[in-house]
Amino acid sequence: MRVLHIGKFFPPHPGGIERSCADLAAALAERDVDVAVLAHAAPGTRRSSARFVERVRVTLAGCHGQLLYAPLSPAFPRLLAREIRDFKPDLLHLHVPNTSAFWALASPAARRLPWIVHWHSDIPLDSGHRLLRLAYRAYRPWEQALLRRARAVIATSQPYVDASAALAAWHDKVRVVPLGIAPVAAGLPAQASPLWPAGGLRVLAVGRLSYYKGFDVLLRALAAVPQAQLLLIGSGECETALRALARELGIGERVRFTGHVDDAVLAQAYAQADVLCLPSSERAEAFGLVLLEAMRARLPVIASDIRGSGVGYVVRDGESGRLVPPRDHVALATALREFAADGELRRQLGANGYRRWLEEFTLAASAERVAQMYREVLRASRPRATAASGT
Repeated sequence: MRVLHIGKFFPPHPGGIERSCADLAAALAERDVDVAVLAHAAPGTRRSSARFVERVRVTLAGCHGQLLYAPLSPAFPRLLAREIRDFKPDLLHLHVPNTSAFWALASPAARRLPWIVHWHSDIPLDSGHRLLRLAYRAYRPWEQALLRRARAVIATSQPYVDASAALAAWHDKVRVVPLGIAPVAAGLPAQASPLWPAGGLRVLAVGRLSYYKGFDVLLRALAAVPQAQLLLIGSGECETALRALARELGIGERVRFTGHVDDAVLAQAYAQADVLCLPSSERAEAFGLVLLEAMRARLPVIASDIRGSGVGYVVRDGESGRLVPPRDHVALATALREFAADGELRRQLGANGYRRWLEEFTLAASAERVAQMYREVLRASRPRATAASGT
Protein backbone atom coordinates (compact mmCIF):
# COMPACT_ATOMS: atom_id res chain seq x y z
CA MET A 1 0.00 0.00 0.00
CA ARG A 2 1.41 3.37 -1.08
CA VAL A 3 0.03 6.59 0.43
CA LEU A 4 0.92 10.17 -0.45
CA HIS A 5 0.34 12.69 2.35
CA ILE A 6 -0.35 16.28 1.31
CA GLY A 7 0.55 18.69 4.11
CA LYS A 8 0.99 22.40 4.63
CA PHE A 9 4.44 22.51 6.25
CA PHE A 10 6.75 19.92 7.78
CA PRO A 11 9.07 19.90 10.81
CA PRO A 12 11.26 21.61 11.83
CA HIS A 13 8.64 24.19 10.87
CA PRO A 14 6.76 24.60 14.19
CA GLY A 15 3.15 23.60 14.67
CA GLY A 16 1.00 20.81 16.03
CA ILE A 17 -0.44 19.85 12.62
CA GLU A 18 3.06 19.66 11.15
CA ARG A 19 4.31 17.53 14.02
CA SER A 20 1.33 15.17 13.97
CA CYS A 21 1.60 14.70 10.19
CA ALA A 22 5.29 13.83 10.43
CA ASP A 23 4.80 11.47 13.38
CA LEU A 24 1.88 9.70 11.73
CA ALA A 25 3.79 9.24 8.48
CA ALA A 26 6.75 7.70 10.32
CA ALA A 27 4.48 5.42 12.37
CA LEU A 28 2.64 4.24 9.25
CA ALA A 29 5.97 3.48 7.56
CA GLU A 30 6.74 1.15 10.47
CA ARG A 31 3.50 -0.68 9.66
CA ASP A 32 4.60 -1.52 6.12
CA VAL A 33 2.78 1.39 4.53
CA ASP A 34 4.94 2.99 1.84
CA VAL A 35 4.60 6.68 2.70
CA ALA A 36 5.62 9.89 0.96
CA VAL A 37 4.87 13.46 2.04
CA LEU A 38 4.46 16.56 -0.12
CA ALA A 39 4.38 19.85 1.80
CA HIS A 40 5.82 23.36 1.57
CA ALA A 41 9.25 24.63 2.48
CA ALA A 42 9.37 27.40 5.08
CA PRO A 43 7.94 30.69 3.75
CA GLY A 44 10.69 32.54 1.89
CA THR A 45 12.48 29.32 0.89
CA ARG A 46 11.86 29.37 -2.85
CA ARG A 47 13.91 26.31 -3.73
CA SER A 48 12.16 22.94 -3.63
CA SER A 49 13.91 20.00 -2.00
CA ALA A 50 13.52 16.31 -1.24
CA ARG A 51 14.98 14.10 1.46
CA PHE A 52 14.26 10.96 3.46
CA VAL A 53 13.18 11.31 7.07
CA GLU A 54 13.63 7.82 8.44
CA ARG A 55 11.67 5.70 5.91
CA VAL A 56 9.50 8.55 4.60
CA ARG A 57 10.36 10.50 1.45
CA VAL A 58 9.56 14.18 2.09
CA THR A 59 9.29 16.67 -0.79
CA LEU A 60 9.05 20.35 0.10
CA ALA A 61 7.78 22.74 -2.56
CA GLY A 62 9.45 26.11 -2.71
CA CYS A 63 7.32 28.72 -0.93
CA HIS A 64 7.50 32.44 -1.73
CA GLY A 65 5.58 33.44 1.38
CA GLN A 66 2.05 33.35 2.80
CA LEU A 67 -1.13 35.31 2.16
CA LEU A 68 -3.70 35.03 4.96
CA TYR A 69 -1.87 31.91 6.19
CA ALA A 70 -2.03 30.33 2.70
CA PRO A 71 1.35 29.26 1.24
CA LEU A 72 2.28 30.86 -2.08
CA SER A 73 3.92 28.05 -4.01
CA PRO A 74 3.91 28.04 -7.83
CA ALA A 75 5.85 24.76 -7.76
CA PHE A 76 3.25 22.82 -5.77
CA PRO A 77 0.91 21.66 -8.58
CA ARG A 78 3.86 20.52 -10.70
CA LEU A 79 5.35 18.58 -7.78
CA LEU A 80 1.97 17.02 -6.99
CA ALA A 81 1.73 15.72 -10.55
CA ARG A 82 5.30 14.43 -10.37
CA GLU A 83 4.76 12.65 -7.04
CA ILE A 84 1.63 10.91 -8.33
CA ARG A 85 3.43 9.89 -11.51
CA ASP A 86 6.65 8.66 -9.88
CA PHE A 87 5.49 7.42 -6.46
CA LYS A 88 2.27 5.87 -7.85
CA PRO A 89 0.22 6.12 -4.65
CA ASP A 90 -2.85 4.00 -4.07
CA LEU A 91 -4.42 6.72 -1.95
CA LEU A 92 -4.06 10.42 -1.09
CA HIS A 93 -4.14 11.60 2.53
CA LEU A 94 -4.89 15.35 2.57
CA HIS A 95 -4.17 17.33 5.74
CA VAL A 96 -6.28 20.49 5.99
CA PRO A 97 -6.61 23.43 6.37
CA ASN A 98 -4.25 23.88 3.44
CA THR A 99 -5.17 25.72 0.25
CA SER A 100 -2.63 23.72 -1.76
CA ALA A 101 -4.68 20.58 -1.12
CA PHE A 102 -7.20 22.08 -3.55
CA TRP A 103 -4.80 21.34 -6.41
CA ALA A 104 -5.93 17.71 -6.11
CA LEU A 105 -9.34 18.82 -7.38
CA ALA A 106 -7.73 20.17 -10.56
CA SER A 107 -5.55 17.12 -11.19
CA PRO A 108 -7.02 14.29 -13.32
CA ALA A 109 -4.41 11.91 -11.89
CA ALA A 110 -5.35 12.85 -8.33
CA ARG A 111 -9.07 12.51 -9.02
CA ARG A 112 -8.54 8.94 -10.18
CA LEU A 113 -7.33 8.06 -6.68
CA PRO A 114 -9.37 7.67 -3.48
CA TRP A 115 -8.80 10.41 -0.89
CA ILE A 116 -8.92 10.67 2.86
CA VAL A 117 -9.21 14.21 4.23
CA HIS A 118 -7.63 14.73 7.66
CA TRP A 119 -9.61 17.58 9.23
CA HIS A 120 -7.29 19.16 11.79
CA SER A 121 -9.33 22.34 12.25
CA ASP A 122 -11.87 24.69 10.72
CA ILE A 123 -10.82 28.04 9.31
CA PRO A 124 -10.85 30.27 12.45
CA LEU A 125 -13.69 32.62 11.53
CA ASP A 126 -14.01 33.71 15.18
CA SER A 127 -10.54 35.26 15.11
CA GLY A 128 -11.75 38.80 14.45
CA HIS A 129 -9.68 38.84 11.24
CA ARG A 130 -12.01 40.59 8.80
CA LEU A 131 -9.98 39.73 5.69
CA LEU A 132 -9.92 36.07 6.68
CA ARG A 133 -13.71 36.02 6.97
CA LEU A 134 -14.02 37.64 3.56
CA ALA A 135 -11.52 35.23 2.01
CA TYR A 136 -13.47 32.28 3.41
CA ARG A 137 -16.31 33.04 1.01
CA ALA A 138 -13.97 32.05 -1.82
CA TYR A 139 -12.35 29.24 0.19
CA ARG A 140 -15.53 27.47 1.29
CA PRO A 141 -16.66 26.11 -2.12
CA TRP A 142 -13.25 24.49 -2.59
CA GLU A 143 -13.29 23.16 0.96
CA GLN A 144 -16.70 21.61 0.44
CA ALA A 145 -15.66 20.16 -2.93
CA LEU A 146 -12.71 18.51 -1.21
CA LEU A 147 -15.00 16.98 1.41
CA ARG A 148 -17.50 15.89 -1.24
CA ARG A 149 -14.77 14.09 -3.18
CA ALA A 150 -13.26 12.40 -0.11
CA ARG A 151 -14.04 8.76 0.58
CA ALA A 152 -13.57 9.36 4.31
CA VAL A 153 -12.82 12.24 6.69
CA ILE A 154 -10.69 11.95 9.82
CA ALA A 155 -11.50 14.30 12.70
CA THR A 156 -9.58 14.44 15.95
CA SER A 157 -12.49 14.59 18.43
CA GLN A 158 -16.27 14.24 18.45
CA PRO A 159 -16.89 17.63 20.15
CA TYR A 160 -15.05 19.35 17.30
CA VAL A 161 -17.10 17.48 14.70
CA ASP A 162 -20.35 18.39 16.45
CA ALA A 163 -19.45 22.11 16.49
CA SER A 164 -18.05 22.34 12.95
CA ALA A 165 -20.32 24.05 10.42
CA ALA A 166 -17.98 22.99 7.63
CA LEU A 167 -18.40 19.28 8.48
CA ALA A 168 -22.15 19.44 9.10
CA ALA A 169 -23.10 17.91 5.74
CA TRP A 170 -20.54 15.13 5.90
CA HIS A 171 -21.06 13.37 9.24
CA ASP A 172 -21.65 10.08 7.46
CA LYS A 173 -18.05 10.19 6.20
CA VAL A 174 -16.39 11.29 9.42
CA ARG A 175 -14.39 8.94 11.61
CA VAL A 176 -12.88 10.22 14.86
CA VAL A 177 -9.23 9.27 15.29
CA PRO A 178 -7.57 11.20 18.13
CA LEU A 179 -4.03 12.41 17.66
CA GLY A 180 -1.34 10.37 19.34
CA ILE A 181 2.26 10.74 20.41
CA ALA A 182 5.03 8.20 20.90
CA PRO A 183 7.00 7.53 24.08
CA VAL A 184 9.90 9.91 24.74
CA ALA A 185 12.95 8.97 22.71
CA ALA A 186 15.82 7.62 24.78
CA GLY A 187 19.22 9.24 24.86
CA LEU A 188 18.29 12.93 24.91
CA PRO A 189 21.02 14.85 26.76
CA ALA A 190 20.06 16.17 30.17
CA GLN A 191 19.85 19.86 31.02
CA ALA A 192 21.86 20.30 34.19
CA SER A 193 20.40 23.55 35.55
CA PRO A 194 16.75 24.47 36.07
CA LEU A 195 15.15 26.24 33.14
CA TRP A 196 12.85 28.41 35.23
CA PRO A 197 13.89 31.92 36.24
CA ALA A 198 12.98 31.74 39.95
CA GLY A 199 11.61 29.51 42.71
CA GLY A 200 8.03 28.35 43.29
CA LEU A 201 5.46 26.49 41.21
CA ARG A 202 7.01 25.77 37.82
CA VAL A 203 4.40 26.53 35.15
CA LEU A 204 5.16 25.45 31.59
CA ALA A 205 3.43 26.81 28.49
CA VAL A 206 4.34 25.68 24.97
CA GLY A 207 3.03 26.96 21.67
CA ARG A 208 3.12 29.59 18.99
CA LEU A 209 2.84 33.08 20.45
CA SER A 210 -0.32 33.78 18.49
CA TYR A 211 -3.55 35.67 19.10
CA TYR A 212 -5.67 32.67 20.14
CA LYS A 213 -3.23 31.03 22.56
CA GLY A 214 -4.27 33.24 25.48
CA PHE A 215 -0.78 33.75 26.85
CA ASP A 216 -1.71 37.32 27.82
CA VAL A 217 -4.38 35.82 30.11
CA LEU A 218 -1.78 33.50 31.62
CA LEU A 219 0.53 36.44 32.35
CA ARG A 220 -2.30 38.31 34.11
CA ALA A 221 -3.08 35.20 36.16
CA LEU A 222 0.59 34.80 37.06
CA ALA A 223 0.66 38.36 38.37
CA ALA A 224 -1.90 37.33 41.00
CA VAL A 225 0.04 34.21 42.06
CA PRO A 226 3.44 35.32 43.37
CA GLN A 227 4.45 31.75 44.24
CA ALA A 228 4.37 30.74 40.54
CA GLN A 229 6.91 31.21 37.73
CA LEU A 230 6.51 30.65 34.00
CA LEU A 231 8.61 29.13 31.24
CA LEU A 232 7.06 30.12 27.89
CA ILE A 233 8.41 28.10 24.96
CA GLY A 234 7.64 29.27 21.45
CA SER A 235 7.83 32.23 19.14
CA GLY A 236 5.34 34.17 17.07
CA GLU A 237 3.81 37.47 16.15
CA CYS A 238 2.68 38.32 19.70
CA GLU A 239 6.07 37.94 21.37
CA THR A 240 6.90 41.65 21.59
CA ALA A 241 3.49 42.48 23.07
CA LEU A 242 3.73 39.63 25.60
CA ARG A 243 7.18 40.71 26.74
CA ALA A 244 5.89 44.25 27.19
CA LEU A 245 2.89 42.98 29.19
CA ALA A 246 5.15 40.96 31.52
CA ARG A 247 7.16 44.11 32.23
CA GLU A 248 4.00 46.17 32.72
CA LEU A 249 2.65 43.63 35.23
CA GLY A 250 5.94 43.61 37.12
CA ILE A 251 6.51 39.88 36.67
CA GLY A 252 9.46 39.98 34.29
CA GLU A 253 11.72 38.23 36.81
CA ARG A 254 9.25 35.32 37.06
CA VAL A 255 8.79 34.78 33.31
CA ARG A 256 11.29 33.34 30.87
CA PHE A 257 10.69 33.54 27.12
CA THR A 258 12.81 30.90 25.38
CA GLY A 259 11.78 31.16 21.72
CA HIS A 260 12.03 27.93 19.76
CA VAL A 261 14.02 25.16 21.53
CA ASP A 262 15.34 21.77 20.44
CA ASP A 263 13.87 18.43 21.48
CA ALA A 264 16.34 17.94 24.33
CA VAL A 265 15.47 21.23 26.02
CA LEU A 266 11.75 20.65 25.46
CA ALA A 267 11.96 17.19 27.06
CA GLN A 268 13.83 18.63 30.03
CA ALA A 269 11.23 21.37 30.41
CA TYR A 270 8.48 18.77 30.74
CA ALA A 271 10.63 16.77 33.19
CA GLN A 272 11.23 19.81 35.43
CA ALA A 273 7.75 21.40 35.29
CA ASP A 274 5.05 21.13 37.95
CA VAL A 275 2.11 21.92 35.65
CA LEU A 276 1.40 22.65 31.99
CA CYS A 277 -0.98 25.47 31.11
CA LEU A 278 -2.82 25.82 27.78
CA PRO A 279 -4.90 29.02 28.09
CA SER A 280 -6.14 29.16 24.47
CA SER A 281 -9.28 31.14 23.87
CA GLU A 282 -10.80 29.95 20.57
CA ARG A 283 -11.63 26.83 18.53
CA ALA A 284 -8.48 27.44 16.51
CA GLU A 285 -7.09 25.30 19.35
CA ALA A 286 -8.76 22.23 17.93
CA PHE A 287 -7.04 19.54 20.01
CA GLY A 288 -3.91 20.65 21.89
CA LEU A 289 -1.06 18.26 21.14
CA VAL A 290 0.94 19.75 24.02
CA LEU A 291 -1.69 18.33 26.38
CA LEU A 292 -0.64 14.83 25.32
CA GLU A 293 3.01 15.73 25.83
CA ALA A 294 2.18 16.83 29.38
CA MET A 295 0.16 13.69 30.10
CA ARG A 296 3.04 11.55 28.82
CA ALA A 297 5.33 13.42 31.23
CA ARG A 298 2.91 12.81 34.15
CA LEU A 299 2.14 16.51 34.43
CA PRO A 300 -1.25 17.83 35.48
CA VAL A 301 -2.69 20.44 33.14
CA ILE A 302 -4.73 23.59 33.31
CA ALA A 303 -6.56 24.31 30.07
CA SER A 304 -9.36 26.46 28.75
CA ASP A 305 -12.74 24.81 28.42
CA ILE A 306 -13.32 25.98 24.84
CA ARG A 307 -16.79 25.22 23.56
CA GLY A 308 -16.66 23.06 20.45
CA SER A 309 -12.95 22.26 20.80
CA GLY A 310 -11.32 18.93 21.50
CA VAL A 311 -9.44 20.32 24.51
CA GLY A 312 -12.21 19.36 26.91
CA TYR A 313 -12.20 15.86 25.42
CA VAL A 314 -8.47 15.41 25.98
CA VAL A 315 -8.48 16.87 29.50
CA ARG A 316 -11.00 15.44 31.93
CA ASP A 317 -11.69 18.10 34.54
CA GLY A 318 -10.81 16.85 38.01
CA GLU A 319 -9.25 13.66 36.63
CA SER A 320 -6.14 14.74 34.73
CA GLY A 321 -6.27 18.49 35.25
CA ARG A 322 -8.44 21.56 35.58
CA LEU A 323 -10.59 23.22 32.92
CA VAL A 324 -11.23 26.94 33.34
CA PRO A 325 -13.35 29.39 31.31
CA PRO A 326 -11.46 30.93 28.36
CA ARG A 327 -9.97 34.40 28.91
CA ASP A 328 -10.74 34.28 32.65
CA HIS A 329 -7.48 35.18 34.39
CA VAL A 330 -9.15 35.07 37.82
CA ALA A 331 -10.24 31.43 37.38
CA LEU A 332 -6.82 30.59 35.96
CA ALA A 333 -5.10 32.18 38.95
CA THR A 334 -7.32 30.15 41.30
CA ALA A 335 -6.27 26.91 39.58
CA LEU A 336 -2.60 27.92 39.79
CA ARG A 337 -2.92 28.61 43.53
CA GLU A 338 -4.58 25.24 44.04
CA PHE A 339 -1.72 23.42 42.33
CA ALA A 340 0.90 25.52 44.12
CA ALA A 341 -0.58 24.51 47.48
CA ASP A 342 -1.15 20.79 46.85
CA GLY A 343 1.72 18.67 45.55
CA GLU A 344 -0.21 15.45 46.14
CA LEU A 345 -3.04 16.70 43.91
CA ARG A 346 -0.52 17.47 41.18
CA ARG A 347 0.95 13.99 41.49
CA GLN A 348 -2.44 12.25 41.36
CA LEU A 349 -3.75 14.22 38.40
CA GLY A 350 -0.46 13.69 36.59
CA ALA A 351 -0.63 9.94 37.15
CA ASN A 352 -4.22 9.84 35.90
CA GLY A 353 -3.22 11.76 32.79
CA TYR A 354 -0.39 9.36 32.08
CA ARG A 355 -2.77 6.40 32.23
CA ARG A 356 -5.21 8.18 29.93
CA TRP A 357 -2.42 8.85 27.41
CA LEU A 358 -1.52 5.15 27.43
CA GLU A 359 -5.15 4.11 26.99
CA GLU A 360 -6.32 6.68 24.42
CA PHE A 361 -3.59 8.75 22.82
CA THR A 362 -0.55 6.72 21.82
CA LEU A 363 0.87 7.19 18.35
CA ALA A 364 0.77 3.42 17.79
CA ALA A 365 -2.99 3.29 18.39
CA SER A 366 -3.63 6.31 16.17
CA ALA A 367 -1.50 4.94 13.32
CA GLU A 368 -3.17 1.54 13.48
CA ARG A 369 -6.63 3.09 13.22
CA VAL A 370 -5.55 5.19 10.24
CA ALA A 371 -3.97 2.16 8.54
CA GLN A 372 -7.23 0.27 9.02
CA MET A 373 -9.09 3.16 7.37
CA TYR A 374 -6.72 2.95 4.42
CA ARG A 375 -7.51 -0.73 4.00
CA GLU A 376 -11.26 -0.14 4.22
CA VAL A 377 -11.18 2.74 1.72
CA LEU A 378 -9.08 0.78 -0.74
CA ARG A 379 -11.34 -2.28 -0.49
CA ALA A 380 -14.39 -0.12 -1.13
CA SER A 381 -12.67 1.62 -4.06
CA ARG A 382 -11.66 -1.50 -5.99
CA PRO A 383 -15.12 -2.38 -7.35
CA ARG A 384 -15.48 1.20 -8.63
CA ALA A 385 -12.09 1.05 -10.28
CA THR A 386 -12.93 -2.28 -11.90
CA ALA A 387 -16.26 -0.96 -13.17
CA ALA A 388 -14.62 2.18 -14.52
CA SER A 389 -11.97 0.22 -16.39
CA GLY A 390 -14.64 -1.97 -18.03
CA THR A 391 -16.67 0.90 -19.45
